[in-house]
Amino acid sequence: MANTGRFSAPITSNPDQLSQAGRAGRFHFVLLDDFTMLSFAGAVEVLRLANREAGQALYSWQLVSPDGAPVRSSAGPIFEPNCGLEALNTGETIMLCGGLGIDEHTSPALLSWLRREARRGVRIGALCTASHVMAKAGLLDERPATIHWENYDAMVEDFPDIELRKSVYVLDGPRFTAAGGTAAIDLMLRLVAEDHGEGLAAKIADQVIHPTIRSDADTQRLSIPTRIGVRHAKLSEVIERMESNIEEPISPQILARDVALSTRQLERLFRRYLNRSPKRYYMDLRLQRARNLLLQTNMTVINVALACGFTSPSHFSKCYQAQYQVTPYRERGTRRAPANAAPEPQSDLG
Repeated sequence: MANTGRFSAPITSNPDQLSQAGRAGRFHFVLLDDFTMLSFAGAVEVLRLANREAGQALYSWQLVSPDGAPVRSSAGPIFEPNCGLEALNTGETIMLCGGLGIDEHTSPALLSWLRREARRGVRIGALCTASHVMAKAGLLDERPATIHWENYDAMVEDFPDIELRKSVYVLDGPRFTAAGGTAAIDLMLRLVAEDHGEGLAAKIADQVIHPTIRSDADTQRLSIPTRIGVRHAKLSEVIERMESNIEEPISPQILARDVALSTRQLERLFRRYLNRSPKRYYMDLRLQRARNLLLQTNMTVINVALACGFTSPSHFSKCYQAQYQVTPYRERGTRRAPANAAPEPQSDLG
């Protein structure tokens, strides 16, 4: 059973720090239901350690929820905020903290409040899936941004005009986004370095045993050789091309030719290192992408099929059910549909 303990949320260890910290040093963490604790905790710890290492209140923070009510994290513990949005006197930095089911936890009132704060010139950032909230509020229009790699495809489909990157974090003037997980630490270390110098950021990184401070040029995921546990240049190149060409799959013959292998050699390579054929591996990638889109977007099942390279809806349904023991339509039913969403016809995808 999940730990459902409750945590009260003092502004800092010393409430007076909220007024002592400079304008750029005051953070308001807006916690959305099912937020990811790792990102939130990493961000707050960097601020706490900045104060400790500097011996003064460089930063302060408080916890906020949309309506002032307690917020449950994705791990179970409940956090009691200092206040709700309407009671918040900002003018400093707003940090949105998201996690699971972000669409369900994005209300019109929250979006309106964010737009209003943005017009006031407030600096606004997002951790993990909260980038989706910023995008929905229009705060990332014509701006670069990032989001957790698992939500990347869904965000591309929902907001095609955003310059979405696969980097650890993105800083763009008064807007910044971090991919989630430990990326929050890297983002906050960058902010500390800009405010108070790289020396202080390095001391904090040592304290949290973060030996390498990543930059906005670093990508989120491990390299393909590390992920698959195999260091083979041609195999890695083929897999990279597969991952980049989901909507229009490339035939094994062409993939083999482009890395100067025969189709039979490529087949043996996949069998030896990954215990499956290139065709099977590619299919697994496409179905995994399809599942992410089904669970994270409002795309129709047919459009999901097309986005993952399936021209036949019945073939998509058959392959999906064989992989996940559920049809695409029923998989879609496992996520709560928006109240205003029209029911989707099942046709032959049901």
